[in-house]
Amino acid sequence: MNIKPLSDRVVVEPAAAETKTAGGIYIPDTAKEKPQKGTVLAVGPGKVDEPTTVKVGDVVLYGKYSGTELNVEGKELLIMRESDILAII
Repeated sequence: MNIKPLSDRVVVEPAAAETKTAGGIYIPDTAKEKPQKGTVLAVGPGKVDEPTTVKVGDVVLYGKYSGTELNVEGKELLIMRESDILAII
């Protein structure tokens, strides 16, 4: 991938949305929720006084409406600030 985020930005590939509930019921496309979990693909250098804490390959949780969606090389990706990331799994 040829994206290099600037400052404290992070590029995340969202995990696939669940298609079936724990009880075995299939969820239609109109009722699926946006995933809130993904894998970090690229990390910016951070701010001068705040280095980034996530690294490439980390699986992270982020807010439901965090980031900006982009389509790169046929992949749906999100670019967001590191502060939008809630936790590293």
